[in-house]
Amino acid sequence: MAGLITRFAPSPTGPLHLGHAFSALTAYDLARSQNGQFLLRIEDIDTPRCRPAFEAQIYDDLHWLGLDWPLPVMRQSERRAAYASALAQLNALGVTYGCTCTRGDIRAALSAPQEGTAPTGPDGPIYPGTCRHQQRDPEGAAIRLNMARATALIGSVTFVETGPLHTGSHIYTPEWLTTHVGDVVLARRDIGTSYHLAVSVDDAAQDISLVVRGVDLFEATAIHTVLQRLLDLPTPEYHHHRLIRDTQGKRLAKRDAARALSLYRDDGLTPEALRESLAL
Repeated sequence: MAGLITRFAPSPTGPLHLGHAFSALTAYDLARSQNGQFLLRIEDIDTPRCRPAFEAQIYDDLHWLGLDWPLPVMRQSERRAAYASALAQLNALGVTYGCTCTRGDIRAALSAPQEGTAPTGPDGPIYPGTCRHQQRDPEGAAIRLNMARATALIGSVTFVETGPLHTGSHIYTPEWLTTHVGDVVLARRDIGTSYHLAVSVDDAAQDISLVVRGVDLFEATAIHTVLQRLLDLPTPEYHHHRLIRDTQGKRLAKRDAARALSLYRDDGLTPEALRESLAL
């Protein structure tokens, strides 16, 4: 893995917690072990929820952990033109369509009498295709990926997982993608992109060769590999690590401010002790 490039990509919507520390340290250590490079990216495209104070705290927390990274830091809020360009490419391929359904509309459609239960995928409930055959995109509509058309163009997609939980090569067929992933949202009305589109474009722009993130995003990799193929972007290797949980077994979340890294730092915990507590 010569020239390995990893990244840590937090959103400034709350304080970093132990789970973020585990992910950042894992990405940093993997890069350093291969004489590679660790990058920081600020995923602040959801501007209504992002706060400058949280972004400043991210830098403070990561520096306290002993991490460093090249400057300038990539910030999603400055890359709207790149996402618009990628969306235009997908539109030109004929694999997008406008969707005016609300979450309530989707829940109602999926709860209609049918055999079995409503399927869910890596992006939540699998969209039933209500708007798929509209003749034109309504103004202000969200933009979805037509997975059937997309996979007709690219066929199966694959990626290599190096993490300890799903190690090996993974392949997703067109049939599996249409059934288990479906027509995911590529651009929300309010921010002009989605996490899936932005992260696929940004990882390529930063030449990321190993994506390090929690196992809760493992299934989303199917979406990202599809977008990479459609946009003619490289597919990096992936390393999905275990999640850090609280004493009740729940995954840590930013709303659990009592476990913020800054509090551990203020209480006198050292970065070395924190590494030991995370078994790093």
